[in-house]
Amino acid sequence: MANLLDVKNVTKRFGGVVANNDVSFSIETGQITGLIGPNGAGKSTMFNMISNVFQPTVGEIWFEGKRTDLLPTFKMARLGISRTFQNIQVFKNMSVLENVMIGLHSRTSVGMIAAAFRMPKTKKEESFMYEKAIEYLSFVGLHEMADTVAGSLPLGKLRLLELARALATEPKLLLLDEIAAGLNHQETAEMGKLIQSIRNHNITILVVEHDMDLVMSICDKVIVLDQGEKIAEGTPKEVQNNERVIEAYLGTSDEEEVSV
Repeated sequence: MANLLDVKNVTKRFGGVVANNDVSFSIETGQITGLIGPNGAGKSTMFNMISNVFQPTVGEIWFEGKRTDLLPTFKMARLGISRTFQNIQVFKNMSVLENVMIGLHSRTSVGMIAAAFRMPKTKKEESFMYEKAIEYLSFVGLHEMADTVAGSLPLGKLRLLELARALATEPKLLLLDEIAAGLNHQETAEMGKLIQSIRNHNITILVVEHDMDLVMSICDKVIVLDQGEKIAEGTPKEVQNNERVIEAYLGTSDEEEVSV
């Protein structure tokens, strides 16, 4: 199976603080990969480098054979990389439908002048955006709330809305940042099924997540960071039985299996 993303010997320093130290791993096309670790492990920093919010101090990040860490952040969606945020970022005064239509703008070609004068091409693309936005809302189960003001949605629905907007860019790689944060048990289980369904639509997924039950149930591969370094990589079962992982989470080297 071909690699979609390659992180090569990446180090990130913030002044004298080393957030990631010489980290390398690959994400294979068609897989769900989990990135986990204790608090302060460097997960969020790595996630932000992959999505090009930060640039590595040392090392390189490659996507589909192209180096991406030197590119402007705004080019990531057109390359095929989209993300959600742990702290939900939606336009609260806009409708659910309008939020998803914003995600579709990266796929349109109408310029400002054409839009201002409501030229025929503009109307055609607006119709396309509307239909596609409804399609993505239907996929996540929010189509009946299309006209609802986003700011009135409960947390679980907001997570689904942000997911629909990310999917609207038609990503090849979807980055999910704590997608289950704040969800109850039932909502988390439903989110897990939805993530697996997304993978079945030929979208590769990287999940940064604290909910270990979710990670272990949906991921094909799990990468573990601790204090900025990669300490383990493998299947969920292999990671659960890895002594370095057990020590990182529990501070013990006992040989019993733990649910990390």
